[in-house]
Amino acid sequence: MCALTERTTIAFMARSPLRVGLLGYGFGGRFFHAPLIASAPECELIGVVTRSEERRGELARDHPGTPAYGSLAELVAAGAQAVAISTPAATHTALTQEAIAMGLPVVCDKPFALDAAAARETVQLAERAQVPLTVYQNRRWDSDLRTLRALIAEGRLGAVRRFESRFERFAPETGPPPAGGGTLLDFGSHLVDQALLLFGPARVVYAEISFRDDRAAADDDFFVVLQHDEEIVSHLWGSWVQGAPGPRFRVTGTAGTFVVAEPDGQEAVLVAGRSPATEGDRWGVEPEEHWGWLRRGEVSERVPSERGRWDAFYPAFAAAAGGRGEVPVNPWDAVTALEVMEAARSGAEPRPMAQLR
Repeated sequence: MCALTERTTIAFMARSPLRVGLLGYGFGGRFFHAPLIASAPECELIGVVTRSEERRGELARDHPGTPAYGSLAELVAAGAQAVAISTPAATHTALTQEAIAMGLPVVCDKPFALDAAAARETVQLAERAQVPLTVYQNRRWDSDLRTLRALIAEGRLGAVRRFESRFERFAPETGPPPAGGGTLLDFGSHLVDQALLLFGPARVVYAEISFRDDRAAADDDFFVVLQHDEEIVSHLWGSWVQGAPGPRFRVTGTAGTFVVAEPDGQEAVLVAGRSPATEGDRWGVEPEEHWGWLRRGEVSERVPSERGRWDAFYPAFAAAAGGRGEVPVNPWDAVTALEVMEAARSGAEPRPMAQLR
């Protein structure tokens, strides 16, 4: 069988691990996808598409015995039943559509596409083909976001008025990785997705976008405001040139403010070579010193962090591929987020960083 063109084939094999192939073994493929696929009992990592000899060497060290292939066609011929795409952003649309045409359920990394029109076309293609398609918005399962959602559900913040969220780093010599499509598309894909997930559609979008004089093709720094309704506003920052990163979250409600200083720790654990398979029940558990604070003026209360659950993504995807549930992230959510980021970009004239100093 060279490709899965019938959904019934996956449903018939639903109780066996889903044979997942990975496209790309750069930072995202190596640390955000391969270990989580390999750790999920519901999945089997059967191979990786990469032509780089350096990447092939890393794959051999990280996952001994997992073969490398030169193309999606080779991966499918080897028996892939589904694919995860973690290649440069500019290739996402073509590769996702190629996989859908083969009948393969797809996980596409963010940014899902370079623009909303391409994203919309891809989702419609998947719907016509009745092929499961999802987007790797793993930050929905961050410890800090899960804790915040619990606080909101319990009413401990009262009515939320302002959501402040940041992905800020200081790497002025390198700037954003070229593969990500710029800081707004790269970091913004997560920040906007989380804001929309928490508070619903954005009625008004305002943005300031900046870049270094010698890197005009890729934005380094942005500030985006989303007005969700008459009372709730999101302030979102993303930067590779911020020498003093602010808190990950500061969420203000009528009954108090929730502040989280440090980012979720799951990325650092994966980069250190550990995974859900090695950590077991310790996976996603934040140390107490990284817990957030619920503040009410002079009164401060530590808030125990919910466990981070990036390990839940691929089991949910495998279930959806087998016809036993919804995909973990509705791809239309990614279309909406791209529409918001396009509105931000069209409403903000990018300015060189030198003009802001």
